[in-house]
Amino acid sequence: MGEGTAAGTQGREQAQWRAGLRALAVDDEAPALEELLYLLRGDARVGHAEGAQGATEALRRLGRAVGKGQGADDGIDVVFLDINMPGLTGLDMAHLLAGFAAPPLIVFVTAHEDHAVRAFDLKAVDYLLKPIRRERFSEAVRRVTETLAAAAGPHAAQARPGTPATAPERTGALPARTPAVEVAHIPVELGGVTRFVDIDDITHVEAQGDYARVHTRQGAGHLIRNSLAALEESWRPRGFVRIHRRYLVRLSSIEELRLDGGSLSVRIGDRILAVSRRNARELRDLLVRRANAAPRRGR
Repeated sequence: MGEGTAAGTQGREQAQWRAGLRALAVDDEAPALEELLYLLRGDARVGHAEGAQGATEALRRLGRAVGKGQGADDGIDVVFLDINMPGLTGLDMAHLLAGFAAPPLIVFVTAHEDHAVRAFDLKAVDYLLKPIRRERFSEAVRRVTETLAAAAGPHAAQARPGTPATAPERTGALPARTPAVEVAHIPVELGGVTRFVDIDDITHVEAQGDYARVHTRQGAGHLIRNSLAALEESWRPRGFVRIHRRYLVRLSSIEELRLDGGSLSVRIGDRILAVSRRNARELRDLLVRRANAAPRRGR
C-alpha cells in the first residue's frame, strides 16, 4: 500500500471514529421504541440511532448492511433489543445474529428479570430493565463503547479528546464479535428469580456436571450454567486459580495450606478442598509470590 493510500485510509478511519456509535433499537411497542430512541439520540457517544418495530424488520435492516459487504458505511454496531415480542422474540433474534460472520453487540431491554441468565449466555453486553433509568442507560452505552474499543485496538488512541474514543473503526458493515466487557456481577437463578452476585464476594467455585456452583463469603452456593474452564479463563485476572479439576478458588480466600500424608489441601472458611498433584506446584508458587509481595510490618 502506498503512502498516500495509507494516509487516506487513516484519515477516513479517524473521520468515521468521530461519528460515534451506530445503534438499532428494536421493540414491538411504539412508545417503548420512541423512548429508547430518545435516550440513544440524546447520548453524545451515539452518532446514529434508528428503530425497528419488531425482529423481522430489524433483521431486514441488518441483512441489508451485511449484503453490502465489508465496504458498507451504514452498518450497525449495537442492537438495543426487547425480549418479549410476538413472532421472533429478542432471544430468538440474538441466536440468529450469533450466526453472522461479524454480529453486532447486543444490549437486551426488558421489563422481566427472568431472562438474564439466557441473555448473558448469548454474550449480551448488558441487560436493561424497564422502565430505563437514564444513568443505567448511560452505563450500558459505556460498556458497549469499551467493548468496541477493545475490538478497534490501537485505533482507540486516534480519536481526538472530547469525542467518543471508544467507538469502533468503520471499515466494515458490522463490528467483529469481541469478548464481553469485564463484568463485576454474574446472574444466578434462585427460586425463579434472577439475582446478581458480586464476583469479588466469591471465594471458590465447584464443578457440578455441566454447571458450576459458586460459593460466596456469606456461605451461599449458587448454580450457574458455565464450565470451570471458561470461568478460569475469565476470572484468572481477578485472582482465581485452578487447584483441582473440581475446584477454582480465589487465592486471597485461602486461609490454610495443608499437607497430610502426601496429599495437599486448602482451607477456605469451614471447607477443606483437595489440591491435585497437577496443580500443586503452581498453587505453591502463587502463594509464595503473594506472601513475598505482601507489605512487611515494622518491628
